[in-house]
Amino acid sequence: MNWVLDADIQGFFDAMSHDWILRFLRHRIADKRLLRLITKWLKVGTIHEGRHELSSQGTPQGAVISPILANVYLHYVFDLWANRWRQQKASGDVLMIRYADDLVLGFEYEGEAKAFLAEMRERLQMFGLSLHPDKTRLIQFGRRAIDDRKRQGLGKPETFDFLGFTHFCTTSRKNGAFVIGRKTIRKRMRAQLQFIKQELHRRLHDSINETGRWLRRVLQGYLNYFAVSGNLRSLYVFLTQVRWYWLRALRRRSQKAFLSWKAFVRGTNRFFPPIRLLHPHPEGRFDARTRRRSPVR
Repeated sequence: MNWVLDADIQGFFDAMSHDWILRFLRHRIADKRLLRLITKWLKVGTIHEGRHELSSQGTPQGAVISPILANVYLHYVFDLWANRWRQQKASGDVLMIRYADDLVLGFEYEGEAKAFLAEMRERLQMFGLSLHPDKTRLIQFGRRAIDDRKRQGLGKPETFDFLGFTHFCTTSRKNGAFVIGRKTIRKRMRAQLQFIKQELHRRLHDSINETGRWLRRVLQGYLNYFAVSGNLRSLYVFLTQVRWYWLRALRRRSQKAFLSWKAFVRGTNRFFPPIRLLHPHPEGRFDARTRRRSPVR
């Protein structure tokens, strides 16, 4: 892929049309009782300044059904249409990835990427949706982007954010081959660090063991998501900053006692999970093997 379309649907969960979502659901669901229940859920409305307000569009914020309805909506509005566009109009490779309302598309040719973007705007408008003018970008990205932009004097290729990671063009340290680098979005990391800092301050007078057990659960959950290939440096920075926050909190417990860094690490190291890859490389995730057992005998 040489071009990446980083698309953002503006106010998606607030803009979904109730009429369209019900039409989509009736295409697959015949049970009128279930459809009536979903309709009531959609029209529950919101409370604004003490007043109950009804709405003909959008889904209730925080409702468990909202992500499901969002996927149904975009399946008909975008997925089926985009797949048909790729089959009928694209001459080069087209890669599409969607998670809820987050969209990233890869194109081999710039012209096809621009044509798809223009038709995509028209497609979304038919269903009451629009692309965010500032967050939707078409960028040069991939194997040729580094050399092409260097020849034009444009600097490094642009990056894009997707599912908590910043994706960028880089090369492998082993053989110099092109690879897609991933690191935690800075904004996400700062928000998590701020949460931990405030919680450590709140737990200032709890025992070290009690605070350590809580912190280990939080850190392990963080690593379970962000411990991917290429992101280990960000994880080291994150855990080091957490150690400093905890050390400063412990030092504030007494004005006379002073806790050194070495003593702190020695006493709390057991609460910090090891930094290691918890997700396989792409070749491991997509390498399907039969293990010499046939499903048909």
